[in-house]
Amino acid sequence: MYKLPKNIEEAIKEFQKLPSIGAKTAERLVFFLLRKPESFSEHFGGTMSKLKKNWSLCQECFSFSEHEKCSICADDTRESSTICIVEETTDLIALEKTGGFKGKYHVLGGVVSPLKGIGPDHIRVRELVNRIETNKEISEIILATNPNIEGETTAMYIVKTLKDFPNLKVTRLARGLPSGGDLEYADEETISRALSNRTNF
Repeated sequence: MYKLPKNIEEAIKEFQKLPSIGAKTAERLVFFLLRKPESFSEHFGGTMSKLKKNWSLCQECFSFSEHEKCSICADDTRESSTICIVEETTDLIALEKTGGFKGKYHVLGGVVSPLKGIGPDHIRVRELVNRIETNKEISEIILATNPNIEGETTAMYIVKTLKDFPNLKVTRLARGLPSGGDLEYADEETISRALSNRTNF
């Protein structure tokens, strides 16, 4: 029986640790890299080794940034009065691709999930409240959590928390998004329509 060299087998196993990468896909990726010049693999490996360096979280919205503030929070042309609440930076990116939102964001860094032991204190709800308290210009919060059980639970908790701000308008993305789906994988037209048709929560 043919046996691959140990370093190739180990590379395949490492690729399998990535989300949505099965054994066959991992194998194809490794053999793709093997067919490329060594310089390609070195550049690829170098880029991956730097992935966790030279960035931090934006001090305002908590998305990834090279500076104290990300490019959106540092942009004075964005509407500071409207804050869109998303679970992760990938959701922020999906919304930005539509070009329909001109406000700013707040990245929760996850969702409330009691079954996984993740409570409200594990995501950035407290930071959101602090942001609203210190910035009186904020007049609307758009809830853009994913339309699944965990996303809905998180949205309900945020609504309950924000009841202390009676003048604050809280809206939700319209149901153009599929129930149980992830914002990250929705097409741009669907996200744009959901954003335009948001309703009161």
